[in-house]
Amino acid sequence: MRMDGDEGQRGDDDAVAPHSHAPTSLTLPDPEMLASAARLFRALSDPGRLRSLLTLRDGEVCVSELAEVTREELPATSQRLRVLLRERLVRRRRDGRHVYYALDDHHVVELIENALEHVAEAPPTKETS
Repeated sequence: MRMDGDEGQRGDDDAVAPHSHAPTSLTLPDPEMLASAARLFRALSDPGRLRSLLTLRDGEVCVSELAEVTREELPATSQRLRVLLRERLVRRRRDGRHVYYALDDHHVVELIENALEHVAEAPPTKETS
């Protein structure tokens, strides 16, 4: 404790030394890539969209079948699919009057499975208990 009236001011002997375990050359993705990743996580943040993605895990499904399986109205299902399509989490294919959706690639399944595994192993927080 200082007695000279300089509380709150650092002297040379109080300098903070760099952490020896701190990364020395951290390379972050460019800002646009980070913004795209944030939009992807925002798209995944809705339980209804996650239900739709989990339903598509086993393969291509038409919109009306997806609405039936997820027990949602067709307009709500279509809106969710538009968000997922915009973020490239799903792809679509038209066959006559039917539109079929499928997961865009294996990364989508891995993202969801990793999130569910993480939640399953995490201890409850004050917000969830």
